[in-house]
Amino acid sequence: MPLSVQLGLVLAVATALASIVGFLYKHRGAAESPAVEWRRPIWSSVVLFRSRWYTLGVLIAMGGWGLHVGALSLAPISLVQATIAGGLVLLTVVADRFFAHRVTRREWIGVALAAMGLAFLAATLDGEGDSAHSSYDAATLTVFIAIVGTAGILVAVLGRGAPRAGVLLGAAAGLLWAASDTSIKALSDHLGDDSAAAIVFSPLAGVILAASLVGLLISARSLQIGPAVSVIAVTSVAANALTIAAGPIVFSEPFPDQAVGVTVRVLAFVLVISAAALTPPPLEAEAQLP
Repeated sequence: MPLSVQLGLVLAVATALASIVGFLYKHRGAAESPAVEWRRPIWSSVVLFRSRWYTLGVLIAMGGWGLHVGALSLAPISLVQATIAGGLVLLTVVADRFFAHRVTRREWIGVALAAMGLAFLAATLDGEGDSAHSSYDAATLTVFIAIVGTAGILVAVLGRGAPRAGVLLGAAAGLLWAASDTSIKALSDHLGDDSAAAIVFSPLAGVILAASLVGLLISARSLQIGPAVSVIAVTSVAANALTIAAGPIVFSEPFPDQAVGVTVRVLAFVLVISAAALTPPPLEAEAQLP
């Protein structure tokens, strides 16, 4: 494996830790802030940033975002996301030991299974760790981003008044961030070839900005009304699973051609879905949350 890809994976591990810590600080800040109002997104965002904890969480997340961009520019998207996903297992430890969250046995098991399932996907990466794999077909990229982004918006709209609304909004934010991450990977293909101005004013840059900001606001609301560990876990699962899927779909990363490899990858996704279903607490318990 080339040194550049190894460096990308080191950055991916750092991204995972920064994401978890940033999430937990954002939860602390969002919980003490007024409820997000969908009809006043700018006002809601300003109010959120009045909380020092939320601002600190966003700054840490932005640092993680920078690490993520570096990782995606150096290593295959599936390998980067699988590494970040494996780091999800740190969530319960950090939340329990450093942020004084009461982590239930159900959440410990759910997060561990989610991390395991996503990390298992790395075992089916058939020789794609030898380069960054960032080339893409524009039409395929457009369709993928449109489907994932639209799904995120629909889940957010339909999930606002539903049972487990916090978890559903977390999933919606994750879908939007998957669209953003896929766009970042595609834009990384132009680094070194296009001018800085061309990259900044690229349509992909617009997609990254819009999906990131809308996802940030939806995520803040999910953290206000849902249990922290469950919401963060589901958000991470949605973002990572769809971004991993973008590897073979959008960036032509090799898909296993042997039955064993295909079976392991399918079972890994089944494990992730099962873990996502297990992670949210029972409806009765969530109904007691403020």
